[in-house]
Amino acid sequence: MSRTDHTTTGPGVDAAVVESVRDRLWEAVIDADEDAAVGVVFEALDDGVPAEDLLLDVIAAVQRRVGVEWADNRLTVAAEHAATAINDRVIAALVRHPSLTRETTAGRLAVACADGEWHALPARLLAEVLRLRGWRVDFLGAQVPTPHLIAHLHRHGPDAVALSCSISTRLPTAHAAITACQAAGVPVLAGGAGFGPDGRYARLLGADAWAPDARAAAAHLEEGLRLTRRTPRDRLFDQLPHLADQEYTMVVTTAPQLVGATVAGLEKRVPAMASYTELQRQHTSTDIAHIVDFLATALYVDDPGLFTGFMAWTAEVLDARGVPVDSLQPTLELLGAQLQDFPRTQRMLSAARDTLHATYPRANG
Repeated sequence: MSRTDHTTTGPGVDAAVVESVRDRLWEAVIDADEDAAVGVVFEALDDGVPAEDLLLDVIAAVQRRVGVEWADNRLTVAAEHAATAINDRVIAALVRHPSLTRETTAGRLAVACADGEWHALPARLLAEVLRLRGWRVDFLGAQVPTPHLIAHLHRHGPDAVALSCSISTRLPTAHAAITACQAAGVPVLAGGAGFGPDGRYARLLGADAWAPDARAAAAHLEEGLRLTRRTPRDRLFDQLPHLADQEYTMVVTTAPQLVGATVAGLEKRVPAMASYTELQRQHTSTDIAHIVDFLATALYVDDPGLFTGFMAWTAEVLDARGVPVDSLQPTLELLGAQLQDFPRTQRMLSAARDTLHATYPRANG
């Protein structure tokens, strides 16, 4: 959820040239002109910009900007979806350009998104960078169920798995995938914003390595990724002893009831909800479900910062859309009232209320 563009270019590449290509691709993507977008990257490739730099310093940077513009309410959902689809097709066109020749010399990898993770573009970019560097890559795409991932490993025997997680709520399923891959004898390289800005959750969940970007991932793999040998004590509660309090389990299993009771409570506390349409009520329920999902995930990794960061981002998104953030504080209070006997949960909800109050003092319920 960072709003800073940390774009860098590969060695020996003129940053001004890359910036110009990026700007032109942005215009084509925003105009929903797929042919023009493909033409921009083909022209740049013909002019000597390496394909890897086009993938990571142009296409990936444009996609990050798409996300920021959507969050700031300068792009509609439809425009964001169209831009993402065009970027995906530009990648497909670029890597099949006749000038690019690839030899498989490095080994074989499986690149997959954790179960429930729909954001496949970061994993797709990694897969294509690794192919350019000589790896044979099995790109398995979005939301790969862990049993199917393990079946693929047994059938094809890759040297490692690169596991992508862009949204932190997928960390529990990512953890299951990491553990299962390692049990099958295959090391796991974790990547994606969902693992935290410094990879803290990748380490917590036992991944063999973490990389902040595709270049770092390639470097890890080129050095040789080794499976971490674990003792029989390295079970779930040994890695995450806080889960013994059952707070995560209780929040997950009662999530539908938590959402329903919170919506009912908001209808009494927020007068504006009396005039909501059925669609607006559905959106409200969906938003509260996301809050509960992030609360549960924060309990899973025992990090209040994950939850407070999500709540701060949610407030930004609502504020950018002109939606009053006043309902966030009572939402947290209503959840707290239902979860009174859960000390870790109470601390996280309290920290989120403090964060909102400091950032949006008027949103005090």
